Amino acid sequence: MTKDSDYVVPEVWTWDKTEAGEWSSVNRPTAGATHDAALPVGAHPLQLYSLATPNGQKVTIMLEELHDLGVAGAAYDAWPIRIGDGDQFSSGFVALNPNSKIPVLHDRETGSRGFESGAILLYLAEKFGHFLPTEPKRRTEVMNWLFWLQGSAPYLGGGFGHFYKYAPVKIRYAIDRFTMEAKRQLSVLEQELAENRYLGGDAYTIADMATWPWYGNLARGVQYDAGDFLSVHEYPNVRRWADEIWARPATQRGRKVNRLFGPAQAQLHERHDPRDFDLRPQDKLAAG
Repeated sequence: MTKDSDYVVPEVWTWDKTEAGEWSSVNRPTAGATHDAALPVGAHPLQLYSLATPNGQKVTIMLEELHDLGVAGAAYDAWPIRIGDGDQFSSGFVALNPNSKIPVLHDRETGSRGFESGAILLYLAEKFGHFLPTEPKRRTEVMNWLFWLQGSAPYLGGGFGHFYKYAPVKIRYAIDRFTMEAKRQLSVLEQELAENRYLGGDAYTIADMATWPWYGNLARGVQYDAGDFLSVHEYPNVRRWADEIWARPATQRGRKVNRLFGPAQAQLHERHDPRDFDLRPQDKLAAG
């Protein structure tokens, strides 16, 4: 591993596979499929291919909220994508998402594909008429926060989270740079949530569902185990909002779907029926 202080920027970058760190087996500078494999298909109209990362949790939380509202057309099958094994580079997955990132939604009823978590949330909200205001001013405010999240989260995940938690070397400049930005973003949320119960108003919307898996988990000290490092106690309104959303049954279920890590009782690798939460968590499957 080259020391940061010894690195000299070359005139032309070349890919050194030995320098890629934890994800060296799947990170690459080109797009497209690496192997032929079809995706599984279940019985429901909506087919979700995902993993319980923050981006994946956004969609499963939304789908579980729709279930709690009794929206029959929102029944779904959730299939895990093992990104460490390169499932996202299969021909079937790339056909639905040329960017090879989770989550991906295929609506068998309309033939529509959804890739990019924010786009999927918007698609589901518009299709089923829930969690997105129709009045123009309120809708715009929710969309402001949805797009704020989509633009801000990469600095938290790919910036702070990567250099604080996953990078093979600790680089003070990078950690300081992205810690400052993460705390600035928490401050933005703190000021908004001091004035409103949820992001953009008093109603729970797709803006909250998109933001909570990143910043709600961060404020609860779960994401990257960085609560003390970031002094999350300095953001009481974010923590209040985070705790309120965590208390929702759909959030607690949605966070388990396609989870392949953590405590066995919190892992539901596949979800095809609401009863799976009781019958098929990994601890019960392991017990036989």
